[in-house]
Amino acid sequence: MVLVSYHMKRKYVVTLTATMFLGAIALYSMYSTQTNKVIVRPMENTTIDSTASSIFQFTVNSLDGKPVSLEQFKGKKIILLNVASECGFTPQYADWQKFYDANKESVVVLGFPANDFGAQEPGSAAEIGSFCQKNYGVTFPMFEKVSVKGESQAPLYKWLTDPAQNGWNSQAPSWNFCKYIVDENGKLTHFFASNVKPDNAQFMEAMGL
Repeated sequence: MVLVSYHMKRKYVVTLTATMFLGAIALYSMYSTQTNKVIVRPMENTTIDSTASSIFQFTVNSLDGKPVSLEQFKGKKIILLNVASECGFTPQYADWQKFYDANKESVVVLGFPANDFGAQEPGSAAEIGSFCQKNYGVTFPMFEKVSVKGESQAPLYKWLTDPAQNGWNSQAPSWNFCKYIVDENGKLTHFFASNVKPDNAQFMEAMGL
């Protein structure tokens, strides 16, 4: 009886270990697929509803709680990032700050902290601001923490992911540091996934650089 019990217990442990291992592989595969997938929708290859609304209708709160009308960015290309402080992609802050410094006459980068993926943005507004400044010298506009997906999705991200509003796109962020590009007239033109950095050839082409 003891021998049977021992073998049953050993079989259970082996089965549980194998299940956990396979689960970890599946989770990694899902993460890798989502973050390495580059989704590009150039305007010239996409039918966009010309009656779609503009991003300039939105006013959002800055990281220090002040209302900011996105209309002030009219005439520039806009890159919107959902950012996080404890993510494997967090070092991209440095890449986007460098890009912003080099192109700020014609481009603006907007950072939207979000805690939707892996709970990797747990901090307060003050903590986020201090982290970004201290570690990456971020000077591009940063905004209050929002949800970028799900039932509590912020209105701006609802616009970015609803074809009825933006004219074509239904792709929500798949992880932290996804990128949406909006043109000088407030129209959404492209989506890029987390792993895309400013030196990506497709991104550069989308920006006209």
